[in-house]
Amino acid sequence: MTPSASAARRKAKDETAARAPQATRFPMILTAPASIEAEAIRALRTRIVAQHVQNGRRSLALCTPAAGSGCTFVATNLATGLAQIGVRTVLVDCDLRAPGVADVFGLPDDRPGLSDYLADPGIEIDDILIENALPDLAIIPAGSLRATPQELLSGARFQTLVNRLLREHEISLFDTTPANGCTDALRVANVAGYSLLVSRKHHNFLGDVKHLSALLRADRSQLVGTVLNDH
Repeated sequence: MTPSASAARRKAKDETAARAPQATRFPMILTAPASIEAEAIRALRTRIVAQHVQNGRRSLALCTPAAGSGCTFVATNLATGLAQIGVRTVLVDCDLRAPGVADVFGLPDDRPGLSDYLADPGIEIDDILIENALPDLAIIPAGSLRATPQELLSGARFQTLVNRLLREHEISLFDTTPANGCTDALRVANVAGYSLLVSRKHHNFLGDVKHLSALLRADRSQLVGTVLNDH
């Protein structure tokens, strides 16, 4: 093979790799399945299936008191882990302020998502739902950044979306905005009906975790447990 032909092949390979979806940090349960973190996700998956899914509970909002707690890490890995064992799962990025799910799965930034559906009656659920992002895993990214995410999540279209997802999937997971700066997560948890609190060791204050737990319960979201994230 001539040097020019070899260089052309390398260039074509690089261009193909650049176009392919790139999961930048997660899901670790796929990229490092033998790790301690992946094993912890599988243990959490077992509890969620046994105590939540098998009891007919089809929704779960993942909430955290502050940024940097690893809520998106837990949400994306848990969703992937559930799909791995054949549980029909949908993951919705409800963090409309600093979304992270699209980056995790290598989705383009300009792809329409939740905020676009909520803001535009001309956009349908099928326009934002990515079926089989992985086998048995569907994803709805956050979409375009908007000035009024709280108002969008409070509208009837969000409830309509959740109702459909609950009918079509065995479990719907909702990644949410940190609760210390806004009430978006409380709205999502209220609609979902069930919540899982995510905190990080040596990062979140115990008082903040207790406060968020009390807020979730007061907002009629059943708290199913707390994850202490050490990743």
